[in-house]
Amino acid sequence: MPGQILTIASTIQCMHGGTVILATSNSKFGAGAFALLESDVHVVAGCPFTVGPKYSPCVQVEWTAGAAKVKVQGAAVLVQSSVGKCISAEGAPQGVAIIANTQTKGSAQ
Repeated sequence: MPGQILTIASTIQCMHGGTVILATSNSKFGAGAFALLESDVHVVAGCPFTVGPKYSPCVQVEWTAGAAKVKVQGAAVLVQSSVGKCISAEGAPQGVAIIANTQTKGSAQ
């Protein structure tokens, strides 16, 4: 999937407004900051989501649809068109992460 590369400097939220804490195992490649990898799992902080009376926050984001042609350490880099699945503590999918800001120095296919 083509698009701007996501880095640790990107801004990503769960669909309920929680902040996705960006960290990566990548220590080799970056476009101004280290690029995020499809294999990275990110923690979510401050998600207010409830199901009825039960508090059920998003706690992590798992990724798919990384760049087809750019890999680091065997894993595809994440791009703006990548899909981040927000997951609850019970392992239930709760929506798709919102990519609010990316770097503009590089893109990948």
